[in-house]
Amino acid sequence: MAAPNHTAHQNINPLPEPPPVSAALARAHRRYWRFNLWLIAALMAIGFVVSFVVPMAAGRLAGVRFAGFSLPFYMGAQGAILVYLVLIAVYIVLMQRADRVLQAAREADIASGES
Repeated sequence: MAAPNHTAHQNINPLPEPPPVSAALARAHRRYWRFNLWLIAALMAIGFVVSFVVPMAAGRLAGVRFAGFSLPFYMGAQGAILVYLVLIAVYIVLMQRADRVLQAAREADIASGES
């Protein structure tokens, strides 16, 4: 049986280096991703409350009425789905705004590099 070959494998096509960015663009990118993670965490927390806390507290919330139905029944029947749709819409709108801010920072970085 032959011994395994431990020679270094040379990559024929090395990965390209990312383009250099300014410190301002790097800060804008960090803000963008920090906002993205914060937004996802907040929206998931709301989804958790709707999915788990409301059903667990159904007995205590049975007296609360919404649209003519008890709150736990309404949330189980259709309210949770409506909340999820609103969460998706909020994420889309806020991330489009964040994308525009990051794009403006990128364009400003490109413009400052050309001068």
